[in-house]
Amino acid sequence: MTRARGSLLGRLERVGRLAEDALLVTLLTGLILLSAGQILLRNFFNIGFIWSDEALRMLVLWLAVVGAVAASRSDKHINIAVLDRFLRGRLKTGKDILIHAFTAVICGVVAWYGLAFVRTSHEFGDVLLGQVPAWIPQLVLPVGFGLICYRYALFTWADTMRLFRAEKAG
Repeated sequence: MTRARGSLLGRLERVGRLAEDALLVTLLTGLILLSAGQILLRNFFNIGFIWSDEALRMLVLWLAVVGAVAASRSDKHINIAVLDRFLRGRLKTGKDILIHAFTAVICGVVAWYGLAFVRTSHEFGDVLLGQVPAWIPQLVLPVGFGLICYRYALFTWADTMRLFRAEKAG
């Protein structure tokens, strides 16, 4: 989905990539430092942060979702490309449309139910780390899957436009 260098969309795409990469680096660094610190404190001083296990679980969740969002920007999710060997031209584009649309729908459904989960957590007043409302860190689920849904909807649109251009040309 790379845009022309000078366009507004191209600049926004670069800023989004930079923000995703910075968030991934920050999350991974925090995860490593917190877990290493916790190991050192427990092994050498017999103490530790009471909240660290819960924080580490949240960091892993965030890292997984933000990593999935980053992978979706270039359509780099894990896939089994058996049909790519055999399909060419419009058939390959048709297969891409089907897979991208299916991915967008599934991620949209997960985002929808992730939002329902966050609402329920908010209604019940769940808390994490002692006093943080649980719905705040849980927002990564509907937002992340919503972004993936959006990106795969754009891939579907681009594939569909490519298919129609190929039909007009051929």
